[in-house]
Amino acid sequence: MKKWRTLNQIVNQKIVAVLRGTSPEQVEVFADKCIAGGIKAIEVTFTVPKALQAIEALADKYQGEEDVVIGAGTVLDAETARLAILAGAQFVVTPYLNEDVIRMCHRYQVPVMPGAMTIKDVVAGLECGADIIKLFPGEIGGPGMISAIKGPVPQANVMPTGGVTLGNLSAWFSAGAIAVGIGSDLTKEALQTGNWDVITEKAAAYRSKLSSTPTSIG
Repeated sequence: MKKWRTLNQIVNQKIVAVLRGTSPEQVEVFADKCIAGGIKAIEVTFTVPKALQAIEALADKYQGEEDVVIGAGTVLDAETARLAILAGAQFVVTPYLNEDVIRMCHRYQVPVMPGAMTIKDVVAGLECGADIIKLFPGEIGGPGMISAIKGPVPQANVMPTGGVTLGNLSAWFSAGAIAVGIGSDLTKEALQTGNWDVITEKAAAYRSKLSSTPTSIG
């Protein structure tokens, strides 16, 4: 039941903040600012030093808030997936298709989103039981890549990560994205200026744009 609730939250919110930083404390601030701006699905990547510390801190802080979901990204192996889940990660995202990671997430009934770029990997991901296919890196194919995937594989639930901006948000959903992952566009201006409130403003701008964007499920 918990797994489906998490998936429903991600699909209903439709935006996942993909957060990278130089420390767990910095990423925790980024997450707080995103949540304040209305983006409440948070992916902490394992490129963050001591990423488990950030995942655990955020999972504890937002425990009981049903509209906030904390997940782990850039998960390269099953061992890392298990550590993330035990630290409180509610979903797991990988940059490539790894059957062992998918199997581990199924064991703990945690949604898993493996990365894929080719039709072969998309189909392999579906056969392994991937809940959502992460189109990565999204900027290579653009929104047209989702249309291309959904031609032969219309049943695939695809979430692009990389290359998603305010300017092309509508195009991704028009092409059939079930959700999108947004990374550096949320934080780069704040990092340049040192004004973390810019993250909240950018998150709110995405939520506003999404409210006027036709979307579909499945």
